[in-house]
Amino acid sequence: MQLSHCLSTLLAGVLLMLSTQVVEAAPFVERQPNFVTLPLKRVEMTRDVHPQIYLQQHMNRANRRLARMTGRDEPTRRELQDKLERRILEVEGPEGLEKRFNRMGVPRYLEGESRLEKRYNRLGVPIRHKTAAKGASLLAANKGKGGKSGKSGGPLDDTNTADITFANTPSTDNTLGLDIEAQDVGYMAVVQMGTPPQDFLILMDSGSADLWVGSENCQSQGGGGCGNHKFLGTQSSSSFVDTQKTFKVTYGTGQVSGDIVQDDISIAGLTLNAHTFGVATSESVDFSSDDTPFDGLMGLAQSSLSEQDTPTPIESLASAGLVPDSIVSYKISRLADNKNDGEITFGALDTTKFDPNTLVTVPNVNTQGFWEAALDAATVNGVDTGLTGRTTILDTGTTLMVLPASDAQTIHNQIQGAQSDGQGGFTVPCNLTDSVALTYNGQVFAIDPRDIAFSPVDPNNPSGDCTSGITSGNIGGATEWLVGDVFLKNAYFSTDVSKNTVSLATLV
Repeated sequence: MQLSHCLSTLLAGVLLMLSTQVVEAAPFVERQPNFVTLPLKRVEMTRDVHPQIYLQQHMNRANRRLARMTGRDEPTRRELQDKLERRILEVEGPEGLEKRFNRMGVPRYLEGESRLEKRYNRLGVPIRHKTAAKGASLLAANKGKGGKSGKSGGPLDDTNTADITFANTPSTDNTLGLDIEAQDVGYMAVVQMGTPPQDFLILMDSGSADLWVGSENCQSQGGGGCGNHKFLGTQSSSSFVDTQKTFKVTYGTGQVSGDIVQDDISIAGLTLNAHTFGVATSESVDFSSDDTPFDGLMGLAQSSLSEQDTPTPIESLASAGLVPDSIVSYKISRLADNKNDGEITFGALDTTKFDPNTLVTVPNVNTQGFWEAALDAATVNGVDTGLTGRTTILDTGTTLMVLPASDAQTIHNQIQGAQSDGQGGFTVPCNLTDSVALTYNGQVFAIDPRDIAFSPVDPNNPSGDCTSGITSGNIGGATEWLVGDVFLKNAYFSTDVSKNTVSLATLV
């Protein structure tokens, strides 16, 4: 009975988290129409969680996100908890769970879920107390790597340094460094807001359409303030205006609500005066935790999706004539390559990052505001899987690829050594050489086998079986896929609001 109670308590705490740099402030200046290129960088994250449990967390998060994108009912809390329970029992067993429970000191379930939430960051990693000495050592290490100072020119907050790395020095004009959270989980840029301008580290997300940062009076839904982040309001900005309207946005992981405001923002020196966006007065622990490195989020889907009912920054930049077109382009780098050469480009495509002979442009078939492209074919080692008539939601905010169960099984049937784990996931050899590819408008885009072999099933045996980055879920339509960074790290990805198109090209 005691063990069963411990198991339920731990699972509730783990599941709750699933509900899963910065430069001197630049002065506001007016510029002629141009495109803005912001280099992205990757980061590796240390996780105190088994890869199989981590995989299930990503699967649950992606399925919730896909349900919201497609307007369908989300999986219930009980369904998600059952999936985690099976994973944890499979890899750790009751004894391991009891040991983990005792070591973590998780409070009883009936004592309040918010207390459990505060023990985890947004990726399900137990939150640990960080000492000043550790923060100082991280800062020194980052400076030694050419890192930036804090969000307004001061030292980096020690609670934010563990999950990010710093961008390479930009090589093109009108650029800012971007950082990446964890293992290609999120892509962040420094944007200036307010008067005087302050630096805010903002997560870039092609799967949503609202811009927000924390309010000066922000409160965490887990209790207390909204962590060690930068906030915006009348105390810090003389140009801040509250419109007296409210908003609420729910993501695959977490939610925020607050006030719609107007203030000056600057993206790589391109100024939008009195831009309309949100400040969060309430954040779930996924966002308010000290371990969450970013201060807010910029949605780069179409504004028809906006909960704030306001244009996105790229739409406003184009309307103001600061960029030639309402285009956002992504070159997402891979952690294993250690190149730190990712980019996000506002206003154009950066032709130095892809082979122009491979560029294809297709209509956006989604009517809600997401970016969704029709798929010609999916192949394994050049052999057609017969999966025709599929569409793919292309989302930088999703790590995995989530397919209907039968489609995921069809693909893995052609991968040598692939097996179903009986829980919606699959395993593949960690030394996978089979090539999975997606074809759009006649152009084939191969997925690097390292992206399919997501993580070792046994952390002590990296040459054995790995969990697959292609998983199954039945939340979307029967022919609808959610395609995240497992694929997007292998193609140049661009969206155009005015033309309502998606473009893809092979990387160089």
